[in-house]
Amino acid sequence: MAKIDDLQDYLIAPDPGARRLTRAVGGVDHQGISTSISVVEERPLTIFLNGQEIVTAMTIGDYPEYLALGFLRNQGMLRDGETVERVDYDEDLETVVVRTDGQTTYEEKLKKKTRTSGCAVGTVFGDMMEGLEGVRLPDLQVRTSDLYTLAARINRTPSLYLEAGAIHGTVLCQGARPLVYMEDVGRHNAVDKIAGWMLSEGVSAADKTLYTTGRLTSEMVIKTALMGIPVLASRSGFTAWGVEIAQQVGLTLIGRMRGKRFICLSGEERLLRDADPDQITDEPRKSGRKGAQE
Repeated sequence: MAKIDDLQDYLIAPDPGARRLTRAVGGVDHQGISTSISVVEERPLTIFLNGQEIVTAMTIGDYPEYLALGFLRNQGMLRDGETVERVDYDEDLETVVVRTDGQTTYEEKLKKKTRTSGCAVGTVFGDMMEGLEGVRLPDLQVRTSDLYTLAARINRTPSLYLEAGAIHGTVLCQGARPLVYMEDVGRHNAVDKIAGWMLSEGVSAADKTLYTTGRLTSEMVIKTALMGIPVLASRSGFTAWGVEIAQQVGLTLIGRMRGKRFICLSGEERLLRDADPDQITDEPRKSGRKGAQE
């Protein structure tokens, strides 16, 4: 169980009891006994940029303004120096309208869509690799002691995953401190929420690590690199293209983090091995979290 001190470090932490995120659904178990479980809600959110409809995303419905801002930022539709004047969310219409100080036209980009491997089906507009050519990620020393601390703290944080399952979590971290923990049915949505929060709050990415419970796919690597975050870590595994892109842009990519174990397939030069793995408590084979094989 999480301790109070663990939760106090978060600027935003999961709220498993929040309104509209889950509902109780009745069923019958393997023994024919009536039972009821918490099930994650999934609802559409339509994102507009000024007067133009961009996309409808399936999401759990929390932090819609951050999701809209982060999605547009990670798609290159909000550029550096562009001023966001207002973000309006209508709960009844399930829409978010992001208004900027200039005209925006993305007809050509909207014609080209790539369906990604993300749960709840992610969508990338335009060239997936667009914007990566000029990416120069910061030199950040990563202490393995911090990685072990982060994994242990995040894994015992109360979350929707532990409450209802069927969901991914992504956490923005600084050193050994988890800062912002977002969840959603698609890991791409959770990352976009963090990107939106960073944009809204003017938070630097140079000294941050991104931790996710999901697979390290090309989409996850691209989003992390475009956000300017130099380290991406996960409990889960890799895809070959995700690793290849991470190596191209110099992103430190760490996967299969369970207990004392992890594998780094890109950017190993950032790691400072200041912790003895023999002194780290390993996770039991059956863990409450998703395993590295998923």
